Amino acid sequence: MAKAVDTPRHHIGFIAHFSQLEDPRQINKALYPLQEVLLLVLCAVLSGAEDWVAIALYGEKKLDFLRRFLPYENGTPSHDQLGYLFARIDEKRFQQCFINWVTCVRQAIKGVVAIDGKTLRRSFDKAGNKGAIHMVSAWCSEQNLVLGQVKVDGKSNEITAIPELLDLLQIHGAIVTIDAMGCQRNIAKQIIDKKANYIFSLKGNQGTLRDDVELFFKEQIERNYADTAVSCHQAVEKSHGRIEVRKVTVCTDVEWLRQLHDWPGLASIIMVEYSAEEGGKTRHELRFHISSMPVDAETMAAYIRDHWGVENGLHWVMDMVFRDDECRIRKDSAPANFAVIKHMASNILRSSKGKQSMRQKRHAAGWDDDFLFNMITAK
Repeated sequence: MAKAVDTPRHHIGFIAHFSQLEDPRQINKALYPLQEVLLLVLCAVLSGAEDWVAIALYGEKKLDFLRRFLPYENGTPSHDQLGYLFARIDEKRFQQCFINWVTCVRQAIKGVVAIDGKTLRRSFDKAGNKGAIHMVSAWCSEQNLVLGQVKVDGKSNEITAIPELLDLLQIHGAIVTIDAMGCQRNIAKQIIDKKANYIFSLKGNQGTLRDDVELFFKEQIERNYADTAVSCHQAVEKSHGRIEVRKVTVCTDVEWLRQLHDWPGLASIIMVEYSAEEGGKTRHELRFHISSMPVDAETMAAYIRDHWGVENGLHWVMDMVFRDDECRIRKDSAPANFAVIKHMASNILRSSKGKQSMRQKRHAAGWDDDFLFNMITAK
């Protein structure tokens, strides 16, 4: 049995935040300490590994590097052992450890925190009669960080997952943006109680709320807003033969709506008129939002735009850099836990210095031990 090289151990920021994680294995039979396994998986994912087989191979080839941090007296586990362990780690505790780590390493939350869901398409398990899992994540637009995530229960939906995620997060002073699925009174109250603000998209899932907002704006447009005061802002973008126009109108005269629907913290209603022209064709959309902030239209437009940063900043990166939609890890809690590892790797890559893309940084981590060492030990 190989013995660890007698080399100095170095600071690893994330390990302490996972020290309270319960090991589901029989400790006296576990050859590979949990913290060693977690470090192995994180380093392998940072270096480009995307499944248990690749991670196990990474452990064999990079054992000397890993021993710069921890002993690895028994080497590293096989892909079967990795899959078994991650399928049994308590996913909720694992997610809480991740959030504790993010809370420690980042500064106070600023700006928009976008709450949005994503389905891991290949995580379905036919043998276990389980569909693909759906994760709801919190994305900080200004700091380009994943703040946390929870798995949507198979018998539930995002309406129950969002409050659970908000409970875990420290969002004091933040602006929480959620699409229409999360437009619920209890979620609005939860955000206000946590000393944060909200912007919700409106659709038909809130009874007559959207209809009342739309009717109000239509009537006021006909009267040229003679009965109320509004703030307007228009932005035009031209790119690759496509012209997009967004006109945002904000009205803070909402006492009538707050009383009618008993909506917590309501301070403004927003109309977004969107048009896109490309190839001689024009598409129009009319979108409505509610918010707890009585801010001007230009400021509100920026917040709403920041919400959609979650698509490129998080979902696109997970798909194109970490190959989420191709990942076949699907046993029990393994998909949710592996998603947390990838979110951790994403945050570390974003925080590392250099102008390289996320994909280039993964290549560099796999090829250059010093580059990976500096990322892992950064405080």
